[in-house]
Amino acid sequence: MNRIPEGKYRPYPQIDLPDRQWPTKTITRAPAWCSVDLRDGNQALINPMSMEKKLELFTLLLKLGFKEIEVGFPSASKVEFDFLRRLVDDRLIPDDVTIQVLVQAREHLIAKTFEALEGVKKATVHLYNSTSVAQRKIVFAKTQEEIIALALEGVELVKKYEKSHEGKIFLEYSPESFTGTELEFAAKISNAVTAAWGISADRKVIINLPATVEMSTPNVYADQIEWMSKHLDNRENVIISTHTHNDRGTSVAATELALLAGADRVEGTLLSNGERTGNVDIITLALNMTTQGIDSQLDFSNVDEVLEVVEKCTEIATHCRHPYVGELVYTAFSGSHQDAINKGLAYQKAKEDTLWEVPYLPIDPADVGRTYESIIRINSQSGKGGVAYILEKNYGYQLPKAMHPEIGRYVQAVSDEKGRELEAQEILQIFKDSYFNMKKHISLVDVSLSSGKKISTCTLTYKYRGETIVASGDGNGPIDACKNALMKDYKNEFTINSYSEHSCGDKSSAKAIAYIQIQSKDIISCFGVGRDNDIATASIKALFSALNRAFE
Repeated sequence: MNRIPEGKYRPYPQIDLPDRQWPTKTITRAPAWCSVDLRDGNQALINPMSMEKKLELFTLLLKLGFKEIEVGFPSASKVEFDFLRRLVDDRLIPDDVTIQVLVQAREHLIAKTFEALEGVKKATVHLYNSTSVAQRKIVFAKTQEEIIALALEGVELVKKYEKSHEGKIFLEYSPESFTGTELEFAAKISNAVTAAWGISADRKVIINLPATVEMSTPNVYADQIEWMSKHLDNRENVIISTHTHNDRGTSVAATELALLAGADRVEGTLLSNGERTGNVDIITLALNMTTQGIDSQLDFSNVDEVLEVVEKCTEIATHCRHPYVGELVYTAFSGSHQDAINKGLAYQKAKEDTLWEVPYLPIDPADVGRTYESIIRINSQSGKGGVAYILEKNYGYQLPKAMHPEIGRYVQAVSDEKGRELEAQEILQIFKDSYFNMKKHISLVDVSLSSGKKISTCTLTYKYRGETIVASGDGNGPIDACKNALMKDYKNEFTINSYSEHSCGDKSSAKAIAYIQIQSKDIISCFGVGRDNDIATASIKALFSALNRAFE
């Protein structure tokens, strides 16, 4: 076993914040959302998006309700420049949407950016430069003061070109690699930027504090956000924004804790597309809020449409377990889960209030455009309740509860043999083979029933041991009369333990379904199922089904 050399890694330093307030806070409203799918997301693709894909994704973002969208880095490439011009020339930017563009603090890049922005009514110019210890030491070989000077040069250039722009310009500044930057320096450079811009109530500034690389546990990032909130000048006019990556797999938690710590705004992508392990997933964040009764201000009522567009544009498949949107997140294979979900859905349907209280499902699948048909799926780990759910939901068979273990065993045996999940049609076939199509040692040919005030008479014609037998019997009902007629020649003693019935199908073509449970001294119990236009005949068919299964 290869051991990691001692001292190669070291713990991330904790934040000196003894009076931290965020642990007692609660998220009560949605932040301002900014999609960076078209910029940060696009730059992380193996095959960057074409013009057509960019337009399709932009249209989706508008439909979902985003009011801030970072559309690219127009000074970096012709494709990025042309896309922004297409949005402007075709008048595709709604009046209530602010377009955001990224740029470095270089005059020719800022000039090109404002050329691309010509005609845009509201735009955020996102200025950034890296401030981390590692970047200053290894990449730029610059001092803190030189890094501040670079940022201020960028601010002055943006102000210069702002004067000739006819629309409204907002400033966003990112001390890139914030999580690798000393907090005192991050605050110093951010305050220098806002002062140079001329921050005021009418001229607010977005200070974006990115976890460009996720380097610590989420609580430390929250401490950093709260610390910065307390040390930023003109805090009431600063919009603190987060931009978390998922290197440690905790970007969602880090963002949520940052909101508790005072962040006002969130930058992220749909389905977490982004550099390395991705950006924070805005869908997960928004639907997390939905499950807490908070209006996210974004519309994810049709997640399948979102998946279709994003997967097409990014050429990246969504994991089947991705929160809220994966193919399997509203399914249950475990028998105990299936039973609980089945009962929960029935309870939800029966009660008057709308409060969602279904076990194992933190959100109603219907709220994101999914259906209940796919909730229960059957494999060798599934239980009796799941099989019964499929038969009822898909085919109308309302099996008595005592019958669930019996049919569950048959389905599980087939799933074990095949070594895979079973489709609903396969489960139906197992049910039919077990209760309708089994080998028969006794078969019903004909039946005639008549009823008096207290007595029912049954005349049976059936085949038993190669003979055709006709027998009659009386009883206190059709089933009792049928049994008494049978026992004149049938050699297997049994008792009837339970009986239930229901109709199945539309009123015009409904069938009667009957279930009978029998028992003898040699068997614990055995069910039979009958189906007919007439309920009494269905009951007798169910009895013959049970006999063939018990005494085959």
